[in-house]
Amino acid sequence: MSHTVITTTTTSSRTSGDGLLNLGYIRTVPGLLKMGQTVALLIAFLCVHCVRGWPNWPAFQFFEVVVLWFLVVLLLLLIMHLFRLQGKMSCINWPLTEFFHYSVGAILVFIASIVAAVNSEGVSALVAASVFGFLATFLMAVCLWTSYSVTCGSHQTGTMTVTTISMSHLHELWFVLG
Repeated sequence: MSHTVITTTTTSSRTSGDGLLNLGYIRTVPGLLKMGQTVALLIAFLCVHCVRGWPNWPAFQFFEVVVLWFLVVLLLLLIMHLFRLQGKMSCINWPLTEFFHYSVGAILVFIASIVAAVNSEGVSALVAASVFGFLATFLMAVCLWTSYSVTCGSHQTGTMTVTTISMSHLHELWFVLG
């Protein structure tokens, strides 16, 4: 009696050609999430940076520094994906790096947004900054979830394996291992 086990997995390519710039990444879900985070963090930073007469100077400096820091790191990650540089720097575990960035970023931007919302005292630009900070936090949490599923989930190899196992082979294997 023989048993046949067939395992098939497929992979899809998300690149747009072999050129220098990978514009196809922007049309993917991670690319769209990064673009949304970039816009939300940029608007939040500009709202705080351009307002005059802050009601609580240290609170909004904290917000400004946190938002600017994660905006710069996010732009670097976006540039890495757009120019396919993560493939050339294989010594760094990029999914784990992005997971760490999103986990720390979501927590710190959330805390900074709470601080900004509490200390805004009705200044509309500061309220808008905290709202965009909360939006960026939500987008970072979504990216954290997707990077977690990529980092800790099942990995597909893109190969097809066909294995035929007979009962006599199983007994031989059991004898060798046992």
